[in-house]
Amino acid sequence: MDQQKLKRHRQWRRRRHVRRGILGTAERPRLTVFRSSKHIYAQLIDDEKGLTLAAASSVAKQVEMAYGGNVKAAKAVGLKLAQLAKEKGISKAAFDRGHYRYHGRIKALADAAREGGLQF
Repeated sequence: MDQQKLKRHRQWRRRRHVRRGILGTAERPRLTVFRSSKHIYAQLIDDEKGLTLAAASSVAKQVEMAYGGNVKAAKAVGLKLAQLAKEKGISKAAFDRGHYRYHGRIKALADAAREGGLQF
Protein backbone atom coordinates (compact mmCIF):
# COMPACT_ATOMS: atom_id res chain seq x y z
CA MET A 1 0.00 0.00 0.00
CA ASP A 2 1.51 3.34 -0.96
CA GLN A 3 1.97 6.12 1.61
CA GLN A 4 -0.90 8.38 0.48
CA LYS A 5 -3.38 5.52 0.45
CA LEU A 6 -2.25 4.44 3.90
CA LYS A 7 -2.54 8.01 5.19
CA ARG A 8 -6.10 8.38 3.85
CA HIS A 9 -7.06 5.02 5.36
CA ARG A 10 -5.78 6.07 8.80
CA GLN A 11 -7.61 9.39 8.54
CA TRP A 12 -10.82 7.59 7.59
CA ARG A 13 -10.48 5.25 10.59
CA ARG A 14 -9.88 8.18 12.99
CA ARG A 15 -12.84 10.09 11.53
CA ARG A 16 -15.11 7.06 11.88
CA HIS A 17 -13.99 6.57 15.48
CA VAL A 18 -14.66 10.23 16.38
CA ARG A 19 -18.04 10.41 14.64
CA ARG A 20 -19.34 7.13 16.00
CA GLY A 21 -20.95 8.75 19.05
CA ILE A 22 -21.96 12.06 17.46
CA LEU A 23 -25.36 12.58 15.87
CA GLY A 24 -26.67 15.98 14.88
CA THR A 25 -30.32 16.84 15.49
CA ALA A 26 -32.32 20.00 14.84
CA GLU A 27 -31.96 21.04 18.50
CA ARG A 28 -28.29 20.05 18.77
CA PRO A 29 -26.65 19.94 15.32
CA ARG A 30 -23.22 18.55 14.61
CA LEU A 31 -20.54 21.24 14.17
CA THR A 32 -18.15 19.75 11.67
CA VAL A 33 -14.81 21.24 10.62
CA PHE A 34 -12.77 20.86 7.45
CA ARG A 35 -9.25 22.23 7.33
CA SER A 36 -7.21 22.71 4.19
CA SER A 37 -3.77 24.26 3.92
CA LYS A 38 -5.17 27.65 2.87
CA HIS A 39 -8.67 27.81 4.41
CA ILE A 40 -10.93 26.48 7.14
CA TYR A 41 -14.61 25.59 6.84
CA ALA A 42 -17.25 24.86 9.48
CA GLN A 43 -20.92 23.95 9.29
CA LEU A 44 -23.81 22.92 11.51
CA ILE A 45 -25.50 19.77 10.22
CA ASP A 46 -28.81 18.15 11.12
CA ASP A 47 -28.04 14.47 10.45
CA GLU A 48 -31.64 13.31 10.87
CA LYS A 49 -32.83 15.39 7.90
CA GLY A 50 -29.49 15.63 6.10
CA LEU A 51 -29.50 19.44 6.10
CA THR A 52 -26.82 22.05 6.61
CA LEU A 53 -28.31 24.60 8.99
CA ALA A 54 -25.48 27.15 8.95
CA ALA A 55 -22.03 27.39 7.38
CA ALA A 56 -19.04 29.70 7.55
CA SER A 57 -15.59 29.61 5.99
CA SER A 58 -12.51 31.71 5.50
CA VAL A 59 -13.31 31.80 1.78
CA ALA A 60 -16.71 33.48 2.22
CA LYS A 61 -17.02 37.23 1.86
CA GLN A 62 -18.70 37.34 5.30
CA VAL A 63 -15.34 36.60 6.92
CA GLU A 64 -12.92 38.89 5.14
CA MET A 65 -9.40 37.55 5.63
CA ALA A 66 -6.29 38.06 3.56
CA TYR A 67 -5.14 34.52 4.38
CA GLY A 68 -7.45 31.82 5.69
CA GLY A 69 -4.97 29.19 6.83
CA ASN A 70 -4.06 30.54 10.26
CA VAL A 71 -5.44 30.72 13.81
CA LYS A 72 -6.71 34.27 13.31
CA ALA A 73 -8.92 33.14 10.42
CA ALA A 74 -10.17 30.14 12.41
CA LYS A 75 -11.27 32.44 15.23
CA ALA A 76 -13.13 34.67 12.77
CA VAL A 77 -14.89 31.65 11.24
CA GLY A 78 -15.87 30.35 14.70
CA LEU A 79 -17.36 33.70 15.72
CA LYS A 80 -19.24 34.03 12.42
CA LEU A 81 -20.67 30.51 12.73
CA ALA A 82 -21.82 31.22 16.29
CA GLN A 83 -23.49 34.42 15.10
CA LEU A 84 -25.30 32.57 12.29
CA ALA A 85 -26.38 29.87 14.76
CA LYS A 86 -27.79 32.48 17.14
CA GLU A 87 -29.82 34.01 14.32
CA LYS A 88 -31.33 30.59 13.62
CA GLY A 89 -32.05 29.93 17.31
CA ILE A 90 -29.35 27.29 17.84
CA SER A 91 -27.53 27.42 21.17
CA LYS A 92 -26.11 23.88 21.52
CA ALA A 93 -23.98 21.81 19.17
CA ALA A 94 -22.00 18.57 19.13
CA PHE A 95 -18.41 19.29 18.08
CA ASP A 96 -17.04 16.99 15.38
CA ARG A 97 -13.33 17.50 14.81
CA GLY A 98 -13.16 14.76 12.17
CA HIS A 99 -9.71 13.23 11.94
CA TYR A 100 -7.94 16.44 13.04
CA ARG A 101 -6.26 16.76 16.42
CA TYR A 102 -7.86 19.23 18.83
CA HIS A 103 -5.17 21.91 18.77
CA GLY A 104 -4.15 24.89 16.67
CA ARG A 105 -6.78 26.05 14.19
CA ILE A 106 -9.38 23.46 15.25
CA LYS A 107 -9.13 24.50 18.90
CA ALA A 108 -9.20 28.20 17.99
CA LEU A 109 -12.39 27.72 15.96
CA ALA A 110 -14.06 25.79 18.80
CA ASP A 111 -13.05 28.36 21.43
CA ALA A 112 -14.30 31.23 19.27
CA ALA A 113 -17.62 29.46 18.70
CA ARG A 114 -17.95 29.05 22.48
CA GLU A 115 -17.19 32.76 22.95
CA GLY A 116 -19.89 33.51 20.40
CA GLY A 117 -22.49 31.65 22.46
CA LEU A 118 -22.49 28.04 21.22
CA GLN A 119 -22.33 25.31 23.85
CA PHE A 120 -20.64 21.96 23.20
